[in-house]
Amino acid sequence: MPVARLRMSRTALLPVLFLTVCVLPLGGASPWLLVLFVVPAVLAAWVLRVGVDVGDDGVTVRSLVGARHVGWAELAGIRVGERSDLWLVTTAGTQVRLPVLRARDLPRLAALSGGRIPTP
Repeated sequence: MPVARLRMSRTALLPVLFLTVCVLPLGGASPWLLVLFVVPAVLAAWVLRVGVDVGDDGVTVRSLVGARHVGWAELAGIRVGERSDLWLVTTAGTQVRLPVLRARDLPRLAALSGGRIPTP
């Protein structure tokens, strides 16, 4: 089974583009203010990078600067948080937040896991 990549919708880049357009006059006013373009660049990288990969070997949670892999043998369950966010619970007792998934995505996550996560 190929790895399924669950990412944020690319339409989230539209506000980042709008922010870039708003920073243009400030960035052009002074060479020192060019550092303001770092903010839209980091936000765009965050939209493109953050997500969850589900494959045969387990679940990989990607953040802006790193990744955490949880194998199927290490997975004890899934917890739904107060704001319907999802958390992986490991057999060691630690929890890993799934950044782009919500409770409404549980059936899709269960289907991608190949039966390793029961359908709610």
